[in-house]
Formats: sequence, C-alpha cells, structure tokens
Amino acid sequence: MIFLLGCTSSPRYRSLETPARTKEKMILKGISRKTMMIASFYGEEFDGCLTANGEIFDMHGNSAAHKTLPFGTVLKITYPPTGKSVTVIVNDRGPFIPERELDLSYGAAKEIGLIGDGVGKVEVVVVKWGSMEPTEKTKGEK
Repeated sequence: MIFLLGCTSSPRYRSLETPARTKEKMILKGISRKTMMIASFYGEEFDGCLTANGEIFDMHGNSAAHKTLPFGTVLKITYPPTGKSVTVIVNDRGPFIPERELDLSYGAAKEIGLIGDGVGKVEVVVVKWGSMEPTEKTKGEK
C-alpha cells in the first residue's frame, strides 16, 4: 500500500487530454532538429510508476520527459561540460518547474555526467520524430 501511495501522491504526468495528445498537427515552437535546452533529471521517487504514455518508469533506463514532444521521439542528448552523449526516448510529460525544458531519467543523466550538477544546458538533436500515440508496448492497455 505504501508503494501505491508513493506513486500517486505526486503525479508525474498530466491528463491524457493535454494538447500534445490531440490528433491535430502539432506545432513545436522553437524546436527544430537541433537545439539547446535546460535539463534536469528524475528518478527514485517515480521509479516503477506510470509515465504519461502508460509505460512503467525505469529510473535506470534512458528516457525523457518533455511538455510537447511526441511520445516515441528519439533524442540524442549531449552535455557540453563533459562532452558525453546519450540517446533517450520521450515517454513522459514534464518538467513542471519553470525554466526547465527536459527531464532525463536518472540513468540517462548519469551517463552524461549531469547528476552532480542536477540541472544543466544540454544539446538536443532529434534523431527520429515519434507519434502522438502510445508506444507499441502500451497499445491496448488502460
């Protein structure tokens, strides 16, 4: 019971009725194939909880949360201070802290050396645009 309360006391995602879930063509303001974003990370508090697209969050995996990018979008993230890169898949919504544009899973943040700084400016390259639909893993699940 404590585990369930931990996952529901502070929802990681917003309603599936967000504009990012509409069937209309989505306009991503200021986002092209390559841009800089302020990134942070999230982990233990949400490990095992559902992401906005219905997947179970794995803090050690390579995933990301963004407010509007389509689910399934593949991003190459590079942290300039370390020069290290990681590839992530957008499967969640957030961050919901002003000025932050991208939340990385703990595993992805660790791989590029962002853990010590907590927040930092990262280079984001869109490798592949996703759809606005849930991933194959979650189709048919509620």
